[in-house]
Amino acid sequence: MKTIYESESTPKKDGFYMPGEYEEQERTWILWPHRSDVWRCGAKPAQKVFTEIIKTIARFQPITVGVNSEDFPAVCEIFDGVENVRVIHMEYNDSWIRDPGPAFLVNDNGDVALSHFHFNAYGGFVDGLYFPWDKDASIGLQVAQLEQVNRYRPDDYILEGGSFNCDGQGTVVTTEMCLLNEDRNPQYTREQIEEKLAEYLGIEKVIWIRDGIDPFETNGHVDDVACFSAPGEVCCMWTDDPNHKFYKECQEAYKTLSEATDARGRKLKIHKVIMPATSVYMTEEEASTIDPVEGVLPRTPEDAFEPSYLNFLPINGAVLVPQFGDPNDAQALKDIQAAYPDREVIGIMTREVIYGGGNIHCITQQQPRARVK
Repeated sequence: MKTIYESESTPKKDGFYMPGEYEEQERTWILWPHRSDVWRCGAKPAQKVFTEIIKTIARFQPITVGVNSEDFPAVCEIFDGVENVRVIHMEYNDSWIRDPGPAFLVNDNGDVALSHFHFNAYGGFVDGLYFPWDKDASIGLQVAQLEQVNRYRPDDYILEGGSFNCDGQGTVVTTEMCLLNEDRNPQYTREQIEEKLAEYLGIEKVIWIRDGIDPFETNGHVDDVACFSAPGEVCCMWTDDPNHKFYKECQEAYKTLSEATDARGRKLKIHKVIMPATSVYMTEEEASTIDPVEGVLPRTPEDAFEPSYLNFLPINGAVLVPQFGDPNDAQALKDIQAAYPDREVIGIMTREVIYGGGNIHCITQQQPRARVK
């Protein structure tokens, strides 16, 4: 593998682009949770959910589990003999591979590469969620070395994987709340940011949704708001309840998508996916099982975790959907089944994951299957 810097070339110049998440995948990547200052009870409850997610994915396709040195022997034992699970050693600070991890790219000649953006733990020294983040910032390099694929590296552009979603046909959807936030890339204008997305994701058009639902942690990642489910089709968070906490954001996102066209000029078919009825809160007992550490965002029973069923993961033949014990859990599965009629829709209880600040999409990253046209 080699690193290709901005002064040398970009993915778009070399014919690479990011496919849609709904397209055929080679494997999934995930990182084993371990931090006692992020996850409850030394991460044991979260590890149980991660195990369920990993084994579910392995029913449909290969998955690579990155594990730190301390947990490596135990995790190897957990997945010993489980088909399609590869356990490898990786260095990382936290377990959200979606955001600091690589964006896998393909071209039409059967090649795979990746874009490795810069990472500052969701805000750096302005309002980042944890410090240090140096190991997380190296995940893209580690993956490139493991897979022996070329790595494209912009000079200084910060971008998290949960903040954008590509359709594989020239379009990306994102939020202004995140990408235009002053704690990401204040040196760039909106137009310059669009140029970076074009060069490093191989896209031609950006659809800007104004707000996400999580302004305080990820600054409004789009993977809680909208995602492409097929060419010319998109899922969008939705509620009919004018008293819902995010009624306004749902209406605005839907309006933006309904008025938009994709890079090929198509009007979008929109699949409404119901929002959870309520926010998620820890009990006092649950919050007390997280170790407070200076420099890491603390968790209290008063903190609202904002759940979204949009934080699902499409894989070959299935879609993994978060469940919260919410009155709208069952309806969300029906809504997502309508968008993916040919896949098995599987609900997984993920309260222990959202307690850490994200969900199924946040803790995974897809590696697309190479293709030749």
